[in-house]
Amino acid sequence: MKVLVANLGSTSFKYRLFDMSTERQLARGGVERIGSPESRCFVEIGDYRGEMTRAIPVHGIAVEACISQLTDPTHGCIKDASEISAIGFKAVHGGRLSGVQRIDEHVLAAMDEMNSVAPAHNPPYMAAMKQLAGMSQIPLVAAFETDFHQSIPDAWKHYALPASIHKALPIRKWGFHGASHRFIAGRIAELLGRTDARVISCHLGGSSSLCAIRNGKSVATTMGMSPQTGLPQNNRVGDLDPYCLPMLMQHTGMDLENLLHYLSTQAGLLGLSNGLSGDIRDLVQAADSGNADAKLALDVYVAEIRRQMGGMLVALGGVDAIVFTGGIGENGVRIRQSICEGLEDLGIKLAGPQNEAGNSERRIDDASGKVQLWIVPTNEELVVARQTVAAIQR
Repeated sequence: MKVLVANLGSTSFKYRLFDMSTERQLARGGVERIGSPESRCFVEIGDYRGEMTRAIPVHGIAVEACISQLTDPTHGCIKDASEISAIGFKAVHGGRLSGVQRIDEHVLAAMDEMNSVAPAHNPPYMAAMKQLAGMSQIPLVAAFETDFHQSIPDAWKHYALPASIHKALPIRKWGFHGASHRFIAGRIAELLGRTDARVISCHLGGSSSLCAIRNGKSVATTMGMSPQTGLPQNNRVGDLDPYCLPMLMQHTGMDLENLLHYLSTQAGLLGLSNGLSGDIRDLVQAADSGNADAKLALDVYVAEIRRQMGGMLVALGGVDAIVFTGGIGENGVRIRQSICEGLEDLGIKLAGPQNEAGNSERRIDDASGKVQLWIVPTNEELVVARQTVAAIQR
C-alpha cells in the first residue's frame, strides 16, 4: 500500500510518498510559491534530484504536478496515480471534530468553523481537499494535529470562561504539533525501553511547542485554542494578555482582524528582533556580533521555554527524559545549552561535547543526572501515513 502524505502552507505543498508494507519513504517533494507565475517544483526520488519552475495557481494543481513527478517515465517511482491508495493530510484544526477522519462535507464544515482560529492553515487545506475530491477517486484522509492531545485532563485544557460558553463554542486548549509529539512518544519509549516514562517533548522550530507525555499520552501542552498561542514563534506573538488588544488597536489604528494578522505575521522572534529575522540561525549570528535586539529575542524565547517546561514538570510530577526535536531542537546547540543551563539541581545535566556534535539521534546528558536528555529527529509524515492506513482499513 502506497500513501501520499500532504503538508500544506498558504503558498506551499510538501509531500512524502511511503510504501507502507515496509514504511519505506519512496519520494519527497513539493511546490513552493503557489499562486506565483514562477512556482518552484522539486522532487527527490532515490538518488535523483529534480527541480523546475512553472506557474502553479492553486493547491489542487500542485498535487497534480507532484503526481506527475512521481509517475515520470524516467525518474518516477510509480506507474500511475492508481498505485496511491490514499492521500493523508496533516490537517491542523477541526475544532469539535478531531482524530483521523475520511474527508467529507462534515469534516470540511468542522474545519470551516475554525478558519478564523487557524487562518494560515485551514483555508489552503480545505481548498486542496475540495479540488482533489473533484479531480480524483483517491481516498482522502485528514489526520488532525489536535488528536494526540485529546487525552489531556479537563483541568489542563479549560479556559476560565463561563460554563455556557464552553457548551456553546469549541473554545479550549486544543494543542498542536500532535503528529510530532506522537512520534516522539513512541520513539523515546523504544530508546528508554519502557512505556511508562514521564517525558517532555520539545518541538522547536519555526513553530514551537512543548508537550508533557506520560505513559505515551499527552497530559499537557503549551499551545492553546490556536496555533498562534504558547511559545513565541518565528513571526507569531505566542501567549498575549487579551487586554493588550484594545491598547494595540488604538496605537496602530488597526481593526481587530488586521491586528490579529499583524500579531501572527510580524511579531514573535521577528518582532522582538526589530524586524531582523525570525530565524534562530540569523539571530544567533547577530547576537554574537553585538545586536541587542537579536539577543533579546533569543533570551525571551529561551525564558518562555524554561517557564513552560516548569509547568510540564509539575504536570508530570517529575521527568525521566527531555527530548529536543524540530529544526531548532535538533540543530540549535546554543538554544539547548541555554534551556538546560543551571538546572543541575533538577537532575538536568547537559554534556557539552554530546550537545555539540554526534549522530542526528543521540543522548546528550552526562549520565550523572536523573533526567535523560535526547535529540530525536521527528517524522510527522510517517505518523500521518500510519493513521491514514488505519482510517481506510477501518
